[in-house]
Parts: sequence; structure tokens; C-alpha cells
Amino acid sequence: MIPNFIWFVIPAPNDILRANSITETIDTVASVCQVLIVVALCIFRNREASKLCAIPLVFISAGCCLLYFISWIVYYVGIVNALVILGLTILPCLAFLFFAIDRKNRMAIVPISIFTICHLIYGVVNFIV
Repeated sequence: MIPNFIWFVIPAPNDILRANSITETIDTVASVCQVLIVVALCIFRNREASKLCAIPLVFISAGCCLLYFISWIVYYVGIVNALVILGLTILPCLAFLFFAIDRKNRMAIVPISIFTICHLIYGVVNFIV
């Protein structure tokens, strides 16, 4: 989520993400789910989960993070299109989801799923449609 903190401090050229949202209720649900995701991933630990090691879900999660960072770079270069918006919207959600699945953290999967749906609606309705 480091790119988000950079974005808060340094605006991108052609920064459409700072526009007012027309999906305020969905945004509120998403914000609550974000807090629940952090709590679930940081506090709840499944003792049955193996040590973190290089398995496909970890690689997929890392790949989603890498593509997310690339999406931010492209956004900061000034390219704003549906693919970039979807990259900024879906990739971090998938990274968290695959990580939670790998860690067998069932407590995190529900808020991640709800957040993903809300975040996708937010991105599509506010910036693509």
C-alpha cells in the first residue's frame, strides 16, 4: 500500500482519482472492510498454516503486488485508461486474497471479498463508465 501513501502526498499528473466519488455508501462499506482486513491479517493467525515459503499462491500474491506497482508507475506517467484503473482496483485485492488463502486465514477472506466487490464497483462506476 506504499503507493497509496505516496499518492496522498504527491499528486499524479492528470489525477482523476482525486475526483469526488458517486458511490459514497459503497465506499464506506469498503473502508470498514479495509479495517477488518488489516485486523484479520495482523491479529488472527491459523496455527495449521505452514511457514511462509515459495509456493504458487505466494508467487501469485507477489506478482499481483508487482503489477499493482507497475499500474501506479503507468498512472504517474500520465496514462489513465480502463486497464490502469482496473490494475489499481483489482490487483491489491487479489494480492491480499491469495495471501489470506495461503495463510488459511478464513477470517480475512470475507472482508477481502466484500472489499474487492466494493472497490471494483467504485473503480468502474467512478472512472470507467
